[in-house]
Amino acid sequence: MEANQIVTNGFTSESAAKISRLQNEPPWMLERRIQASQIFEQLPLPKTNSENWRRTDIRGLNLKQFQLVTSNRPQPNGKDYELFSGMSEEQKDSGLIVQKDATVVYSALSDALTNRGVYFSGFKTALDERPDLLEAYLCQTIQSEENKFNAMHNAFLQSGYVLYVPKGVVIDFPLRVIVSLSDEAIADFSHTLIIAEDESQVTILEEHLSVDQQGQGLHCGGVEMFLGRNAFVNYAQIQNWNKKVWNFSTQRAKLEHGANLRWITTSLGSCLSKLDQLVEMNGEGSHADLLGLTATHARQHIDIHTYQKHAVSNSTSNLLYRNVLKDRSRTVWRGMIEVHKGAQKIDSYQQNDNLILSKQARADTIPGLEILADDVRCTHGATAGKIDPDQIFYLMSRGLSYNQAEQVIVNGFFESVLERIPLEYLRNQLQESIVGKLQLN
Repeated sequence: MEANQIVTNGFTSESAAKISRLQNEPPWMLERRIQASQIFEQLPLPKTNSENWRRTDIRGLNLKQFQLVTSNRPQPNGKDYELFSGMSEEQKDSGLIVQKDATVVYSALSDALTNRGVYFSGFKTALDERPDLLEAYLCQTIQSEENKFNAMHNAFLQSGYVLYVPKGVVIDFPLRVIVSLSDEAIADFSHTLIIAEDESQVTILEEHLSVDQQGQGLHCGGVEMFLGRNAFVNYAQIQNWNKKVWNFSTQRAKLEHGANLRWITTSLGSCLSKLDQLVEMNGEGSHADLLGLTATHARQHIDIHTYQKHAVSNSTSNLLYRNVLKDRSRTVWRGMIEVHKGAQKIDSYQQNDNLILSKQARADTIPGLEILADDVRCTHGATAGKIDPDQIFYLMSRGLSYNQAEQVIVNGFFESVLERIPLEYLRNQLQESIVGKLQLN
């Protein structure tokens, strides 16, 4: 642990207030933390008698073993960080934020974007430089009353980043964020806040990873995206924590008239993950593509709840999640399409497919529809199965080993998701990560 970082034991109202004082936060932020921490102290940890947690048992989670880390130092801009390996100087300077153990260690944005009004910075700096922006948007869609982890996040968040793209600005190269854990038993409360104003466009790649593959950790994150009229956002999140990290995240997106969101979620790591994702179409002509890739092995447990909410007429959404499971791992996907009363001409679809590579693995798929209008097309589909032995036999007869044949089939299984990702380097990176994860090489 670095000497200029402060470690706070215990998730209490006093700890929340201490964070606020150390970071010289405005009074409204202190008030929000105190309110959320009081709710956190009152709410119990979710149990399996709750419908949302029926298939995910977190009795093994001991919050007392994790440490809350904060710092009152300014954010450095050093370039000697180990996670920079493989990056060009242009990539580092054009738009990149690197965070290690809840502290931003590198932040850069090209002068060309800064001069056009784009704001891209770590949470602590943003709270000093753009408090008006955070007061208006921060945690507006993540309600503390919903569950203990939401309250915990709102009370103790002290890291993450803010991206603001002004009206009409088009960013034609991807911005990148790396969120990492390295020390033992660190609790990370990173928050992603993306505000894309009318007619703007941006692509952002966010990676979560463990530097130490043996260190325990807790990630209790939040994602909020606000898309203005005709805005277009590509947002890809790659979760690759080690197998000793508990991962919880509440993620929300709101789309106005004509907005378009392509949301890519890749879940590879953690011992247990629970994600709650909601995209809300609030303007006519808005559209969301929700793409998911999950690869699990050992005894991993990944539970994802998706929600496609159509609040107005003439909006569309399309969801495709594909999971590959190995060993004794388990996945849970619960999906819901909701159409508000009077929201006509809706076209929405959700599909979840599961490829099971071992007898002990298990995939639970629960699609759902809640339709309060009569002129809509809302459907869902789900599949689960093993690899066809005839496919393995055919590929092995062409000279491939069993593992190589299995790898070819898994690649083909994920292809329908990967082909919808517009960035070639991102497609290649995802494919390499999945192959390494499942140890198919």
